[in-house]
Amino acid sequence: MKKLILAALVALATTTVMAQLPSVKVENGKGKSVKTTSLVDGETPMILSFWAVSCSNCILELNAISEKLPDWLDEADFRVVAVSVDDAKNSAKARALAEGNGWGDFTLLYDKNQDFQRAMNAPVLPHVFVVDKNGKIVYSHTAYQPGGEDELFRIIKSLK
Repeated sequence: MKKLILAALVALATTTVMAQLPSVKVENGKGKSVKTTSLVDGETPMILSFWAVSCSNCILELNAISEKLPDWLDEADFRVVAVSVDDAKNSAKARALAEGNGWGDFTLLYDKNQDFQRAMNAPVLPHVFVVDKNGKIVYSHTAYQPGGEDELFRIIKSLK
């Protein structure tokens, strides 16, 4: 019974999906409103990570990705988009945390009303997606275990 429950939890935590990136307005790092569909450029896939300042696993995962990103970019052309779901009163903390952790190589977005988070059906944090160059969501997972970022990169490399 425990194995069955564990298998079900793993299946829920790691899924392959084939939906399209929704069009929702969020704020970029400069405070300007942008549509999420503008992230799709037809050339590069992306890792899309939803996070919050109160989510220690979110920060651990984004730091792990940030640490490996320079080496990964030598092997594959892709982007990392980190979407803070902190509300307006915590948005300044999210900006400071992103800057303090050196996430300058990421595209930073701020989803203060959690509209993008809801549209992506990502209620649990951290929630990470891999999106292909055409905006198709090809992979999704929740939670973070050290080394899990390598699975994201493996999927990115498999996209042509």
